[in-house]
Amino acid sequence: MMIAPAVWLAVVYGTFLLLIAFALDLAARQTSGRASGRRSGAFTYHAAHDAWVCPEDQWLWPHSFDPEHRVMRYRATPAVCNACPVKDTCTTSEAGREITRTVDPWPASEAERFHRGIACTLALLSTLWPLATALPPERTWTERAILAAAVLLLAAGGLPLWSHLRRTTAGFPAGVRSEVRADVKVETLDTTVTTAAIAAAREARRRTGYRSDHGARRSRP
Repeated sequence: MMIAPAVWLAVVYGTFLLLIAFALDLAARQTSGRASGRRSGAFTYHAAHDAWVCPEDQWLWPHSFDPEHRVMRYRATPAVCNACPVKDTCTTSEAGREITRTVDPWPASEAERFHRGIACTLALLSTLWPLATALPPERTWTERAILAAAVLLLAAGGLPLWSHLRRTTAGFPAGVRSEVRADVKVETLDTTVTTAAIAAAREARRRTGYRSDHGARRSRP
């Protein structure tokens, strides 16, 4: 029995759409990872301690959690950071270098979920194409069986995208309750910036008010 070319075309096209869906999802995930890597630079995150280590082997500990942007902020000790010989290549802040980490699993942000939504849409279209091809009355039972099997396989292939998206819905505080330590304060970005500015001003006053004991001794009669 001859199988109409349209049937094989629908199967091949549906498979192609599903592959494109996974390719787009993978590309979006890698782009997100590279962006996170650029923000952290050469700093290394240690999950066991929930802290970062800079290239000069200094630790950045959790400082605050921002519920609006859903990120944990880590900050170095200002006195250590300001005395660092390579500070000029790292930060200009007097309050210490700060690094952020998204606490939600990918996809968490609106942009990430948008790209996952596109992938899910393509996965859905991959099943609709062979399904629509099976509807015309001229299709034989054999052709319909082939198309039905293709629909089931394509739906099973795209299901991980949908189920993972459903399981990673963002929501504070339930979504991050286990991520936020009891000793870490919760504050918005504006509060964090204000706190950092106050700390920087305090550190600048401390440094500009410093006077060497050697100079004081030399000035004595």
